[in-house]
Amino acid sequence: MKQLLFFLSFLLCTSNAIAQETRSLFNGEDLSGWTKHGYEYWYVDDGELVCESGPEEKYGYLATNKPYKNFILNLDFKLESNGNSGIFIRSHVGGDDGTTIRGWQVEVAPPDLHTGGIYESTEGGRGWIIKPEPEDEKVLKPDDWNHMKIEANGDKIVSWLNGKKMVELNDEKIGEGRGSIALQIHSGGGIKVRWKNIEIQELD
Repeated sequence: MKQLLFFLSFLLCTSNAIAQETRSLFNGEDLSGWTKHGYEYWYVDDGELVCESGPEEKYGYLATNKPYKNFILNLDFKLESNGNSGIFIRSHVGGDDGTTIRGWQVEVAPPDLHTGGIYESTEGGRGWIIKPEPEDEKVLKPDDWNHMKIEANGDKIVSWLNGKKMVELNDEKIGEGRGSIALQIHSGGGIKVRWKNIEIQELD
């Protein structure tokens, strides 16, 4: 009996230790830990991370310097203008112009444009893999802060928007990936999105 109690206590302590490993990816002061790709604007304003279309009005990315595979990511975003953006997971940014990306995007976009869905941008990729149900897209708040949660664990990817599960996907190809978390500015200009409270808990 004592051995059983000790084992249960050990499991509880271990579980608590894992839960305490959540850490911030954005310090609210500068872009430390991230690399900008492309010529669009990324800057800090009043403790918030802002992405905004620049003069070229092309794609732009802000990618973590550290690669991640299995994790739970939490963040808040606000669509200040247009808002066609996204959160790439297990991604790699490169190419001649520095804005060619391989990986999988959890969509961030204006109303009814599939925020929380998963899009594959790898060359020769599948495009949209899964979209939220139309009625679930109504949980997006177009003029206020939204909370996004993404769990990537092996082949399984799950997204939540404002506490509502948007999609759940099991995909072997995604399961093989490992790379940066990258925030996106879509091409076309006129885009501005704010981000804050970007936190990650690694599951490896």
